[in-house]
Amino acid sequence: LFLGCKGGQEPYGPLDAEKAFDKIQHLFLIKTLHSSRPEVLSVTDLIETVNEVSKLSIAHEIVVNQDFCMEESVLPPNSLEGRFMETMYNAFWDHLKEQLLSTPPDFTCALELLKEVKEILLSLLLPHQNRLRNEIEEALDMDLLKQEAEHGALDVPHLSNYILNLMTLLCAPVRDETVQKLESMTDPVQLLKGIFNVLGLMKMDMVNYTIQSLRPYLQEHSVQYEQAKFQELLDKQSSLLDCTTKWLTKAATDLTTPSPSSLGSLSSSSLGCSPPNWAANSSELPSPTMVLYHGYLNLLLWDPDDDEFPETLLMDRIRLQEMESQLHQLTILASVLLVARSFSGNVLFSSPEFVDKLKCITKALTEEFNSRPQETMVSVSEQVSWEIHQGLKDMGLTALSSENTASLIGQLQNIAKKENCVRNIIDQRIRLFLKCCLVRGMQESLQDFPGGLSLIKGELAELGWNFFNLMHHNQQVFSPYYAEILKNVIPQAQAQETEVESV
Repeated sequence: LFLGCKGGQEPYGPLDAEKAFDKIQHLFLIKTLHSSRPEVLSVTDLIETVNEVSKLSIAHEIVVNQDFCMEESVLPPNSLEGRFMETMYNAFWDHLKEQLLSTPPDFTCALELLKEVKEILLSLLLPHQNRLRNEIEEALDMDLLKQEAEHGALDVPHLSNYILNLMTLLCAPVRDETVQKLESMTDPVQLLKGIFNVLGLMKMDMVNYTIQSLRPYLQEHSVQYEQAKFQELLDKQSSLLDCTTKWLTKAATDLTTPSPSSLGSLSSSSLGCSPPNWAANSSELPSPTMVLYHGYLNLLLWDPDDDEFPETLLMDRIRLQEMESQLHQLTILASVLLVARSFSGNVLFSSPEFVDKLKCITKALTEEFNSRPQETMVSVSEQVSWEIHQGLKDMGLTALSSENTASLIGQLQNIAKKENCVRNIIDQRIRLFLKCCLVRGMQESLQDFPGGLSLIKGELAELGWNFFNLMHHNQQVFSPYYAEILKNVIPQAQAQETEVESV
C-alpha cells in the first residue's frame, strides 16, 4: 500500500501538535502528583502513565484533527538546545571524517552508522515484503561487513549506491528529488549525513501514512478505545475526576442560581465541590444534559491560569482556548460591522465585495486587540470610516455628515470597552448560537440564525461545527462518567441518567 502511493497523490498534510502532547502529559502528571488524595506511585508507574497518556492523546488527536500529522522537528538556531545539538552533531561527523581519512581507515563509526541504516530500512518495510527483507539482511550483513572492514576491503561506494537504490524504491514521491541529489555526492561523510537526514524524513512519512491508514478504523472504534484507556488511568489514579466533578457542580449551580459571576471567567476558587442547594428550586431542576451543555459553554470562559481544568477535556484544552479566542475575535468583528452598517445603510452592505473588504481590514487591524484594545479600535475606526466614505462615494450615495462620521468613530472606539453594550449583546448571541448547536443540532441552528450575526454567518458556522463536533465526541466518550457524577449533583439525575448518553 505504501509503495502504491508513489504514483498517486501525496498523502501528507501540514504540521501537527507535538507541543500539545507534551502539555497533555504535563497536565496529567501534575494531576497525578498533586491530587487532593495523593497516592504513592513508583517510577515505573509514572512511566506507564506517560505511555498511556501518549497513546490516548495521539489516538484522540488523529480522530478529532483531520490535519493531524507528524512534521520535522527544527530547533531554534539561537536557542541553547539548538546550539548544543549543532555542536554535538558537527563533532560527531568531524570524528567520522578523521577516522575515514586515517591510515589505514578506521571504519568503527561507519559500521555503527550502517547498522542503524539497516535497522531504519527494515522498519520501513511492510509485513509482506519478505523478499526485500531477506535481501537487506544479506546485503547489510553486519558480521560480514565487519570482517571486510578489518581486512580493508569494505566497499563504501558500493554500499552507498545500494542504500540509495533502496531509498529510491521505498521513499514517498515527495522525497524522490532529495534522494536523487544524494547520488551526486562523492564525499562519504556528506553522503552519510544526507542519507540519515532523508531516512529520518522517510520514517516520518511512514508514520504519517500509518496515521492516514488507521484514521478510519480509529474513528469507528474511538469511543470504546478512549473509554478503555481513560478507565486504565482512572484505575491507577482514583481522584482523576475531581476537577470534572467541580466543573459539573459549578454548571449545575449556575443553572439554578444564576449570578453575574457565571458570565465572567471561571477560576478554581469558584469551583466548589459541594452540591448546590436544590430546596428552593425543586420544581425547576435542570436536566443532566442541560447541565453538561452549560458546562461545555463555561469552557469558553475559562481562566487560562486556572489549572483545575476538567480531566475529561484536558486533551482538548488547547483547541477550546483557540475557540474561545475565535469567539472573541468574531465578537469584535461583528460589533464593528453592526455599528458600521447602522450608519452607512443596507445599500452599501448589500455589496458582498464591500463587506468582505471591511472584514479583511477589521481582522487585520484587530490582531493585537487583546494587548492594545484602545489603540486598535482607534485604527479600526479611522480605517472603517474612510472605507464607508469611499464606498458611499463610489456608489453615488450621500456621504456621511461630519456629525455622523464623528459619532461612527466614537461608537467604534467604544467597542474597546468591556462594558460596551453592542459588544456584550453580540457576545451573548454568539454563545446562545453555540448553545443551540448543542441542544438542537447544527442543521436546525443554521436555519434559525440569531439576529445581528448574519454578516459573520460563514465564520460563525465554522466555529459552531468545530465546537459541536468536539463536544459531541467528548459526550460520547465520557457520558458514563458524567452520568455517575450528576447522580450526586442533581437529585433527579439518577432517573434521567440516560439523557447524558450520546444520541
